[in-house]
Amino acid sequence: MASYIKARKHAARSTTPPFASAAAATLIVMAMPVGAQTAATSTLKEVRVQDSVAPDYKADTSANTKFTAPLVDTPQTISVIKEQVLREQGATTLTEALRNTPGASTFFLGENGNTNTGDTIYMRGFDSSSSIFVDGIRDLGSVSRDTFNIEQVEVVKGPAGTDVGRTSPTGYINMITKKPSLEDSFNGSLGFGSANFKRGSVDWNKSLSGENGIGAAFRLNAVVDDSDVAGRDVVKNKRSAIAPSLAFGLNSPTRVYLDYVHVDQDNIPDGGVPTIGLPGFASPDARRGFLSTAARVDSSNYYGTTSDFDKVKSDMFTARFEHDLTPNVTLRNTTRYAKTSQDYMLTAFMGTSANIVTPSAANPAGWTLARSNPTNKDQVNKIFTNQTNVSAKFNTGSVGHSLNAGVELMREEQDSYGYYGINALGNGVAVGSGSWPAANLYNPNPNVTGYNRIRNGADSKGTTDTVGMYVFDTLKFNEQWQLTGGLRVDHYSTDYLAGTRSTATSNPTLPVGTLVSTSLSTSDNLVTGKLGLVYKPAENGSIYAAYGTAAQPPGGANFALSTSANSAANVNYEPQKAKTAEVGTKWDLLDKKLALTAALYRTEVENEVVQDPTNTAVYYQTGKKRVQGVELGLAGAITPNWGASAGFTTMNATVLSGPPVSADGSAALVYTPRRAFTSWTTYRLPFGLTVGAGARYTGAIKRGTDGAVGTPAQIDSYWVVDAMATYRVNENFDLQFNVYNVLDKDYVAAINKSGYRYTPGAPRTFRLTANFAF
Repeated sequence: MASYIKARKHAARSTTPPFASAAAATLIVMAMPVGAQTAATSTLKEVRVQDSVAPDYKADTSANTKFTAPLVDTPQTISVIKEQVLREQGATTLTEALRNTPGASTFFLGENGNTNTGDTIYMRGFDSSSSIFVDGIRDLGSVSRDTFNIEQVEVVKGPAGTDVGRTSPTGYINMITKKPSLEDSFNGSLGFGSANFKRGSVDWNKSLSGENGIGAAFRLNAVVDDSDVAGRDVVKNKRSAIAPSLAFGLNSPTRVYLDYVHVDQDNIPDGGVPTIGLPGFASPDARRGFLSTAARVDSSNYYGTTSDFDKVKSDMFTARFEHDLTPNVTLRNTTRYAKTSQDYMLTAFMGTSANIVTPSAANPAGWTLARSNPTNKDQVNKIFTNQTNVSAKFNTGSVGHSLNAGVELMREEQDSYGYYGINALGNGVAVGSGSWPAANLYNPNPNVTGYNRIRNGADSKGTTDTVGMYVFDTLKFNEQWQLTGGLRVDHYSTDYLAGTRSTATSNPTLPVGTLVSTSLSTSDNLVTGKLGLVYKPAENGSIYAAYGTAAQPPGGANFALSTSANSAANVNYEPQKAKTAEVGTKWDLLDKKLALTAALYRTEVENEVVQDPTNTAVYYQTGKKRVQGVELGLAGAITPNWGASAGFTTMNATVLSGPPVSADGSAALVYTPRRAFTSWTTYRLPFGLTVGAGARYTGAIKRGTDGAVGTPAQIDSYWVVDAMATYRVNENFDLQFNVYNVLDKDYVAAINKSGYRYTPGAPRTFRLTANFAF
C-alpha cells in the first residue's frame, strides 16, 4: 500500500547546552561576589566540544544498580541511548529519543473523542506509557518529557516486574539524569530552524572544592524551547526548565546528591486531521457514497480552536545518600517528592462521516465538520517514595556474588477535576457551556467562540500505596558460567473515589445533574521474578537463556478502579500477568568499542478480559495475548572516527484467546509494527567536519476497533531519513546542521482507535545549532 501524509517529523532538538543556557549561567556568575567570580573563571578548564572525540554510543553498564552484571553479561534486551546520540540528532523529547530503539513510539492517537498527550509509548505490542521512570523511580503524568537534563535513556524490554513492581508486560523506560562531577565544564547551545524552532540550553558543572577538599560540586542544566510543530497549523510547543543539583563527598566513601527539576510547558495541543481521502477511507452510508472519493484534506489543517491549551508544571526533588561500608559494600537511600500538574483543553471533531455536513455534494468547499465539545483534563499527580538498597560483592566458597537488595516505600496520588466536555442533555450542547461551531472541512477556522469551560464537580482521586522488597544476584561459578536472578514481593493498596453527574437538568447556571460518588478499593500482593543462565565462550561475549514475569493490578496504570464487568480495572479481577522467555547472545568487539546483540523472545499475557460469545453481559479473565520475535542491536565505534547505532526487530503480536482487537478482524495486536528498523551513524573527517545520517523504518500498524465503519483499518509502512553535519570552528565552538525527513516522505505517524483522526508525520525541516564548550 502507498503510505500517506506528508512526513512532519518534529525537528530533533539539540541537547548540547544553548545560548539561553549560557545566559542563565552568566546571570548566576554575575550574582556571585567578585572574588567568587574570579575564582570560578580562573579554574574553568577547557573542555572540547563533543564531536571532537571518538563516538560515545556504547554503554558498558546500566545506571540501574538492580542490574548486577555488565550489559554484555546481562541476560535481557536493554537498549541504552547515550547523550551524544541525542545531541547529534537534536532529539529533545523522550519520544524523539526512542526513535533509536526499534518498534517503540507514539503510534496511538487516542480513543474516539479523546486525544493522547505526551509520551504515549507502545512497545512490543502493549502500552508502556505508565512505565516511564526517572533514575529508577516512576514518573507520573501523560506529559512530554524533555531530555535537557538526561545523561542516557535505558529501554528495558521483556520482564520488568522484578525491577520496578507493577508495570507494562513488555518492559519499561528509565531516564538517567545528569549529576555533578569534580571536573569544571560549561557547555551551551543555541538553535534555530524550520517551524519557528528556537531553543537554548546550558549545562554548567562547577567543582566547589580543591582536589583535597570535601568533594563538593554544583551542576546546572537549563533550557528554553519555543517552537511550532512542523507541518501543522496553530499547534505549538513552548517550555522552559531548570535543574540545579548539588553533590558532596564525591571523593569520599560518603556521598550526598541533592537534585531539583522544575518544568513549565505552555502548549497548543493537536487533535489530529480527518482521515477522509486517505487509502482505506469509504463512506459507510450508500446515500453519501461521494465521500468515498472525496479529496484528502490538507494535512496542515487544524480543526481545534485558538482557545485550546495544554499547560504543565512539574517539580521534582530528589535526595540520594550513598555510603561505602567497605570497598565491596555500598548502602544507598533515595527519597523523592514529585508533583506534576496538567491543565488541558483540546477540541477534536465528531467522529463519524455523518458529521460531515454536505448541503451540496457538488460543492466540497462548503462541507463542514462538526467539532466535539472539548476534552478537558485537569489532573495533578504526586509521588513520594523512599528507596533503600545495598550492593555487595562477595564469595561463598568458589562462587562469586554481585548482589543488590532493597526496600521501596511509595505513595502515588492522582487528582482529576471534572468539566463539562460532553453532551450533557443529549442535544449536542453542554448546559451552561455552549459548544463550538462546525469547521469547514477543507479550510477550518480556529478563531471561533461559543464554548465556556465549567467545572461540574465530578472529580476523582486515586491513591496507591506500595511496599516492595527485592533481591538480585549474579552468581559467577567460573569464567564460563554465570546465573543471574531476581525476586520481588510487592504489597499494594489502591483507593479510588470518583464523582459522576446524572439526571440532567436544564438550568444553565447550575451544575448539571445529581452528583453521585463511588468509592472503591483493592489490595493484594504481587510476586515477580526472573532468572537467566549465561555462558561465556569468550571474555568479551555471552550466550544466554532467561525467563521472567511481570504483573499489572487493577487500576495499576491510572489509579482508576471500576465495577464494570468489561474493564480490567474491576476490583474483583486478578492482576494481568505476563511471562517472557528469551534466548540471545551479546558480544563486545573491536577492542570492546562496539556492542552487538541478538535475541529471540516471547511474551505471553494472561488474565485479559473477554466477553462471553453467547451472553454479552458476562465477561471472563480468560483472554491471552502473545508477542514474539527477534531483536538485533549494534552500538559503538567501528573506528576512532566512525560511530554507529542500529536496531532491528520483528514483532508477531497476536490474540491467542479472546475476540479480535484490531479493526480488520484479524488476530493481530494493534499499534504494533510487524517489523521496525532504526539506525544512526557518523564519520569524522580530518578537517573538522563530521557528517552523519540515519534511517528509520516502521511497518504497517493496525488500529483498534470500536464499531467505526469506513475508516482506514491501518496506517502503512514508511521510511524516514535524517542527516547531520557538524563543523568544528575551533576547540570551543562548532556549528551543527540537521535535516529531518530528507526525502520529504509523506506518512501517517499515529491514528486513533476509530480511524477518524490521524497525526501526520513531519515534512522536511532544517535546523542550525551553535554549540560551545569551555
